[in-house]
Amino acid sequence: MATSRFKKPVSCATPLLAAVASVCAAQAPVPEPVTDLETEIGQAAYEELRDNGEIIDQSPLYESMRQVTDAVSRAAQSRYDHPFKFILVHEAQPNAFSVPGGMIYVTDSLLYFVKNTEQLAGTLCHEASHTIHHDAIAKMKEEEKIKMREIGAALLLGPTLAHTIAIGMIGDMHSLAYSRDIESSADVTGSDICAAAGYNPWGLVWLFEEFQHADQKQIPSLLSDHPANGTRISTVKKHFRDNPSVFSKFDPNARSATPFTPPKDAPEQFLKAGGS
Repeated sequence: MATSRFKKPVSCATPLLAAVASVCAAQAPVPEPVTDLETEIGQAAYEELRDNGEIIDQSPLYESMRQVTDAVSRAAQSRYDHPFKFILVHEAQPNAFSVPGGMIYVTDSLLYFVKNTEQLAGTLCHEASHTIHHDAIAKMKEEEKIKMREIGAALLLGPTLAHTIAIGMIGDMHSLAYSRDIESSADVTGSDICAAAGYNPWGLVWLFEEFQHADQKQIPSLLSDHPANGTRISTVKKHFRDNPSVFSKFDPNARSATPFTPPKDAPEQFLKAGGS
């Protein structure tokens, strides 16, 4: 990740302009108090990103995605024990990733990368699904990065072990080492969440189709599974066909999408030109 330009918060002591007040109101959420292993790892991951200067404390981009994040949270919350929270991080590579504890991180460049609201909603629903499925914890158990005895002792040993786990987890989230089956499962659950949130679940399919043959370096890690993306597209489409009562009302034509336009006065707009 690149070091954030936005580590220091904007002062709201004397709001001279309405725009400044708007920026000040759009602040990053913070993790829930530590109550179990997942929130402990989530807290440690947040602290690691914060200490590296990667978390964007305040930005009008929070307001631009708030309608989507609020709807996704409402639709997904009953499936997970901790509140979902969406936090912007500064990175030139469009991406989103989740860590245990309900924290979903969205790179500012993703908001300039997606072409419509449905693509953004699909991406966020996909990441919420990884959290609901506890995929990060399961993956690390499978790779023996966390031994069963370490999991049992984590809450007793305090934040040191959790911090170590979190550092490794952040790296893993960026390398996107989930299996195709796990990704497909998150796609399917994500489409259910999108439908429940009122967003066209075809958005994620459109994103896959648009970049299926693109240079891997130019697309989000979420899509870096190609050429397996064709299988993931087929899996989601089959899910739509098998559940017409849920999905038949949604238009599969990308022309029906709602454009997503981040604020032109956001400091992050330089990313549109490929800056860092």
